[in-house]
This record gives sequence, structure tokens and C-alpha cells, in this order.
Amino acid sequence: MSDQPIPPAEPGRDPHAAVAADTYRRSRGVWRVLAFLALIALILALFGRFAAPESPVQDYIARLEIDGAIATDPGRLAAIEELAEDDSVKAVIVAINSPGGTTAGGEELYEALGQLRETKPTVAVIKELGASAAYMTAIATDRIFARRLSIVGSIGVLYQHVNAGKLMDTIGVDLDKVASGPLKAQPDLDEPLTGAPRQSIAALVDDSFQWFVDIVAERRNLARPVALGLADGRIVTGRVGVEAGLIDAIGGEAEAQAWLETAASVPADLEISTVWPEPEAGFDWWNLVLGGQARSWLGLPQGPMPLDGLVSLWQVGPAS
Repeated sequence: MSDQPIPPAEPGRDPHAAVAADTYRRSRGVWRVLAFLALIALILALFGRFAAPESPVQDYIARLEIDGAIATDPGRLAAIEELAEDDSVKAVIVAINSPGGTTAGGEELYEALGQLRETKPTVAVIKELGASAAYMTAIATDRIFARRLSIVGSIGVLYQHVNAGKLMDTIGVDLDKVASGPLKAQPDLDEPLTGAPRQSIAALVDDSFQWFVDIVAERRNLARPVALGLADGRIVTGRVGVEAGLIDAIGGEAEAQAWLETAASVPADLEISTVWPEPEAGFDWWNLVLGGQARSWLGLPQGPMPLDGLVSLWQVGPAS
């Protein structure tokens, strides 16, 4: 029995009930402390999981994920350069699910993966979509796999212009400017894209387009007229892409790994580890959740913001 004295009972109250109530209050306090300690342990576990992700220390196959709209990214570029210098990386799988993006972003990936290809066997796996600048990315690898019903192709470049002249007239807005030359700050938002501004933009688009066709012909071993015939912006399924020479074979990551074993003598039992995008450090994952929720409250889109300027992008909906 406890040595603690039984508290004096209140008039008309059972002394045993008083003891039970006091015991309950103390046990409730203990459970509160235990619950608090459990919460601290959970937070520390989460912090350890996100702040110090485990890195492969043995030989492995690196997975580089290219998802969503493509733009230049110094962090991604540095990650690719590190792969080339890492002796434990025996091959790289580029997992693609993207409609394309900026021409500069596609060029950056194409050049970086081309340099990586000189030191490591590389293979692209197109999931649902690998179009435009994303297809530009895929052809930088040694071999391209896609599903039979994946969407590939859309070889081409575009520049978007919105003529809001009628709208501005309706709401009574007059746009004026002083420019150093006739093509400075052209095209105008309140005018159609015609004359010298249109010719200037067309030359810009054509220069980028011709380079795109050249690298498709070179990397896919196609005669340039054949590559040019496929470069009208069309999208095709993976099955048609194989027949046209745009991709190499039907398959996914398992088929890519089997090809690496056969063609590059990469052991089949190597772990595949995602190196990009990098795991979020510390509590950045929580900031992402809050940021996404805040965007939702404000009615803003959750995906990447619309791309301006010269793009190599396949779009389903109306132009942004």
C-alpha cells in the first residue's frame, strides 16, 4: 500500500472516491508527459529522415527524374556533373514525364547529358509524356524506352504572343512607350504580330528549330530530310515512335536495366537510387505543404507557372 496519507475527505464525500480522483489526476499528468515525449520522438525521427537522407555508398544506378515543365536549373546541372565524377555510379536512368519547356532548358539538359554520356552509360525512360524539350532531353542518352501508349515527339519551337488591343480599347487603356529601336520591346501587347516584328521572331524560332532538327537527325541516325519530315510538331505513340526511329524500344525501367546489363555490362542487381530531385532537407517538406496549401487558398495553380518567350513545349489546352 502507498505510504502517502489519504487526503481528508470533504464533508459528505467518500474518502475512497477522493483517493481515486487524486490518483486519476496524477496518472493523467503522467500520460500527458508521455504523449509529449512521443511527439518529440516523432519530430526527431522525421527530422532525421528528411535532414540526413541515406546516400548509396556502394555501386549503384542513378535515377535522374525530369518531371513537369523544363527550364534551366543550376542545381540540376551540378547534380549531373557530380554523377560524371562519382565512381560508384555505374549507369544513369533518365526518367522523363514532361511536355517540354524552354528551349534553353532543353538545350542545357541535352548538353549536360551528352557530356555525362561520355563517362557513364545512360538510358532514357519516357513514362506518360516526353515531348518537345523533353524529347530533346531523351535523345541525349544512349537508348530511349517508352510505353506503347506513351506520347513522344512534338519536335519544334514556338513563340506565343497575345494581342490584347481590343480588350485595352474596351477598358480605355492606352499603351505608349519610347524605345531605342523599331524592334525594341516588340511585339506590342496591344498590336497584332505583323511586319518586321513578326519576321524577327520568325527568324528566332527558325534558328532554334533548325538546331533541334539537326540534333534529332544526328542522335537518331536519320537522314535530315527524314528528321525534318517528322518535325512538324506532331506527337506520336511510343509504338509509332519506334517505327519512325524516334525511340529505340518499348519498355520501362526494368527493360532499361536489362539493356544496361546486356549492352554496358552493368550488374543487374545494382540498386537504383534517385539523385534528382534531391530529397528535401530538414523541414522544407513542411514548407512545401504549406506553400501548396496557400496557393490553393489563393486560387493559384499548383503546377509550374506558364513559360514566357521561346519554348519547345507540347500543350493540350489554349496558349497561356
